[in-house]
Amino acid sequence: MTSSIDGTAVAARLRITEIFASLQGESSRVGLPTVFVRLTGCPLRCTWCDTAYAFSGGNTRTLDDILAEVASHGLRHVCVTGGEPLAQKGCLALLSALCEAGYEVSLETSGALDIAEVDARVARIVDLKAPGSGELARNRYENIPLLRAHDELKIVLADAADYDWARQQIAEHRLAERCSVLLSPVAGALEPATLAEWILRDRLPVRFQLQLHKILWNDARGR
Repeated sequence: MTSSIDGTAVAARLRITEIFASLQGESSRVGLPTVFVRLTGCPLRCTWCDTAYAFSGGNTRTLDDILAEVASHGLRHVCVTGGEPLAQKGCLALLSALCEAGYEVSLETSGALDIAEVDARVARIVDLKAPGSGELARNRYENIPLLRAHDELKIVLADAADYDWARQQIAEHRLAERCSVLLSPVAGALEPATLAEWILRDRLPVRFQLQLHKILWNDARGR
């Protein structure tokens, strides 16, 4: 199977760090049994990243091989994540193939790369990097007008300065009118109850979230 990206045909082979079944830990799909396909590689280096093991390594696999392993788990929901999955050209073909196979598909992406060519059937979970991430300059604001109602925008916050920045972005870009906005505290840096109080105080039109997988299994791989 091949995909055409920017006019260039590329074989649908991807470098994969891991494929596993777990509960979705974030987004409006939190708690749903989900197959995760974690692609290798990321051009960003966020200060709070908890999947640095996906920056390198992994194994190159065919699209058919990936689809077969996903099917072996017997679940309806599939999340393609990383690293930064869109850094691999074959990611677009994978997303479309999963949709064609009948899965409910979501994509977790850093927001630094163009999301325009992602299959319209995919729910795109797009990050907006706050200053505390160390990657503020990598935000691709051109992605914001592309967001649809079934997409979600996630902002991870390390402190009060990050929160104030996020509040400004929500107002300036009218983010909550485009899609659901998710605010998360950096584990070990910002107390969840503190963020919750700020959201309530300011009546922000957002969804507060914690990382369910960390609560259940800490940072265990494959969970």
